[in-house]
Amino acid sequence: MPSLFIIFLVVGLFILLSSFFTVKQQTSAIVERFGKYASTRNSGLQLKIPVIDRIAGRVNLKIQQLDVIIETKTKDNVFVKLKVSVQFKVIQEKVYEAFYKLEYPHDQITSYVFDVVRAEVPKLKLDDVFERKDDIAIAVKRELNEAMSTYGYDIINTLITDIDPDIQVKNAMNRINAADREKTAAEYEAEAGRIRIVAKAKAEAESKRLQGQGIADQRREIARGLVESVDVLNKVGINSQEASALIVVTQHYDTLQAIGADANSNLILLPNSPQAGSEMLNNMVASFTASNQVGEAMRKANSTKRVKGSGEKDAFGGSESEE
Repeated sequence: MPSLFIIFLVVGLFILLSSFFTVKQQTSAIVERFGKYASTRNSGLQLKIPVIDRIAGRVNLKIQQLDVIIETKTKDNVFVKLKVSVQFKVIQEKVYEAFYKLEYPHDQITSYVFDVVRAEVPKLKLDDVFERKDDIAIAVKRELNEAMSTYGYDIINTLITDIDPDIQVKNAMNRINAADREKTAAEYEAEAGRIRIVAKAKAEAESKRLQGQGIADQRREIARGLVESVDVLNKVGINSQEASALIVVTQHYDTLQAIGADANSNLILLPNSPQAGSEMLNNMVASFTASNQVGEAMRKANSTKRVKGSGEKDAFGGSESEE
C-alpha cells in the first residue's frame, strides 16, 4: 500500500510539473491539442493540460537576416554577382500563418529575391547597376512584402551589399578609369600651359609697352633739353647752325668721357665710313711699322751696351794679373 501511494505521488508530481512550461522573450509557442492547433503562447510561465496538450513548436520573433548571392547578366552582357541581405521577422499577430503555412521560409525568400533581381538587373547596364542598386533593393523589398505578408512575415529591409563583376571586366573598368583620369590630367596640364604662355605674352607685351613709353619719354626730354640749349646759345649770339654743331661735338666728347671712365670696358670705337676705315687701317700699319723700328733700335742699343761693358771688365782684370 505505501509503495502504491508513492507511485501515485510520483505520477501526480510529474503531471503537475509537465503542466507548466516557460516561453522565452521574443518567442512564441504553438500549443496543439490532440494534434490540432489550440493556442499561441507568448513569453512567460504558461500552463497546458498534461498528455492532452503539447508544444508543437516555437517561433522566433527576433529580426533575422538572410544573405542571398545571385549571379545574373546585365543589359550589356556582363555577368555579375550580387549579394542581397534581407532582414525580416515574424509578425507576432500572425504566428499561426508563419508556423503552419510556410515550412521553409528561407527558401521561399531566396526564390523571390532571385526572381526580382533577375527581372531587374538585365534591364540595366553595368554602370547603372552600381548607380541604381538602391532601386533594385526597393523593388526586392516591395515584392517580398507582397508575397511574405500572407505567410506572417514582415520584410524590414533589403540591402545590396556587394556587386562583383567578372575579374576581366573589373580590370577593363580600372583601365578605362585610369585612361580617363590621364586624359583629364593632360587637359588640365595643357590648359595650365596655355595660361602660362598667355600670361607670359601679356607680361612681355606690357614690358615692351612700358619700355617704349620710357624711350619715348627719354627722347622727348632729350629733345626738350636740346631746344633749351639752342635757345641759350642763341641768346649769347651763336646762331642755330653753329649751336647745333657745338651741341653735337659736346655730346660726342661726353660719350667718349663716359666710355673712358670705365676701366674694365673693352669697347672699341670704329669709324662708319669707307674713307675713315681706310685711313684707320693705314694709321694702324704705320703704327705697327714704327713700333717695330723702335723695338729694333732698342735691341741694338742694348746689345752694344752689353759688349762694351764686357771689354772694360777684361782690361781691368788683366791689369790686376800683371801686378
